[in-house]
Amino acid sequence: MKTIKIETEYITLGQFLKAADVISTGGMAKWFLSENEILINGEKDQRRGRKLRSGDKIEILGLDTYILQ
Repeated sequence: MKTIKIETEYITLGQFLKAADVISTGGMAKWFLSENEILINGEKDQRRGRKLRSGDKIEILGLDTYILQ
């Protein structure tokens, strides 16, 4: 499990993927989300605009699990 620190109230799922070095550019987010199953706090979600806040748990199946701080 990896921890990602955020400096703002929230970040979007697309921004998170880039901050966690899962994707190299923001433009890859839509493709990545369509090809991979992602659970946010145990619920499947693929909206790149989904707001993530401190304490959220993001699980990318087959890759890793992340906690926002």
